[in-house]
Amino acid sequence: MLTTQQIEPVSEALMEEIGFTWHTDPDGSAYVAPELLPVSEQEAEAYYAAANELYDMFAEAGQHIIDNDLFEELGIPESMIQLIKLSWDDDDWHLYGRFDFAGGIDGKPIKLLEFNADTPTSLFETCIIQWALLKSNGMDEEAQFNNAYEMIRDNFRRLITNDDGLEKFDEYYNGERILFSSVRDLPEDEQTTRLLQRIAIDAGYSTDFCYIDEAGFLPDEGVFNKDQELTNFWFKLWPWEDMAADEPELIDLLTETARKRTSVFINPAYTLMFQSKGILKVLYDLFPDSPYLLATDYQPLEGVKQVSKPVFGREGANVAILDQQGGVEESTDGPYDVHPMVYQEYAELASDSEGRAYQAGVFFAWEACGLGFRRGPKILNDTATFVPHVIR
Repeated sequence: MLTTQQIEPVSEALMEEIGFTWHTDPDGSAYVAPELLPVSEQEAEAYYAAANELYDMFAEAGQHIIDNDLFEELGIPESMIQLIKLSWDDDDWHLYGRFDFAGGIDGKPIKLLEFNADTPTSLFETCIIQWALLKSNGMDEEAQFNNAYEMIRDNFRRLITNDDGLEKFDEYYNGERILFSSVRDLPEDEQTTRLLQRIAIDAGYSTDFCYIDEAGFLPDEGVFNKDQELTNFWFKLWPWEDMAADEPELIDLLTETARKRTSVFINPAYTLMFQSKGILKVLYDLFPDSPYLLATDYQPLEGVKQVSKPVFGREGANVAILDQQGGVEESTDGPYDVHPMVYQEYAELASDSEGRAYQAGVFFAWEACGLGFRRGPKILNDTATFVPHVIR
């Protein structure tokens, strides 16, 4: 059983001041637990190694998907395929993503649950809030697996150098501009986007922010902000699959923009392949002996406990835990049942004495760079609590 260490929480006033406005759940409970989950150096190093190895496997799986035209199996709309191929062939830079893992802290092996490669959340909590908890409690600020801010900053610089020669940035940089956009009236998305904007400024970029409905698109000229100013790079915290479903004409415009290279999009369109849970089946086909992968198929697995989940979904919606005979043990409702399903071998999440499950999230930006945990029911949903960690 897992045990946590109680600490004094960061004040709500301070969290509000730095832009972390979603600190309290609708029931009045704290979204960030005033606790630390102890993690050993060996456990942190194991998460680091797992994420790094898995990212290489995802890259190989992406090429396999393109070579074998497996987009339909992944639930990827036809309108996105050309944009995905263009971003892949142009080697557009993947800024950041987040792996979700079972195991690793309870003596059980680390198992990949999914990769939030396009629009991962909990960045603010991982980069800023859990570090602030150590600092405000007079603890060693380095006692975390948490250099996500610095690694994302360096990855912004790689947008131009496109390699690990970060010293080349000043040579290549000539005033490139990044426009950051999020959906209006979603505070968490907006503040996460603004955090990334601050990191880009630290990396040396000129930046601007506008809501997605304020941005403009002309393939011959690129993406521009509400003041009609063009940008070299456009970061959007808006899932590619939602964009394809809601704004198909925009996908056509962006495809032409990508073809003409008038603006570059972050995260690139090929992250939709990584984001689709259908890639879990491709990975298992390619790497059946990997210790990090769970058996996954597009049809129910025979004779094993498993989880069914849509290829595109969020916050545990439309997920079911099925027993060995296929009976439903637990399930959730939601809006994502319009997507195809995948069936993944069940992996028990670590739990505490109150029966609350813990799922690890590891951010990736060039390499694994930040660990955090979510805690809640067996099927983690939007009521889950973020639990910071400390390296023992």
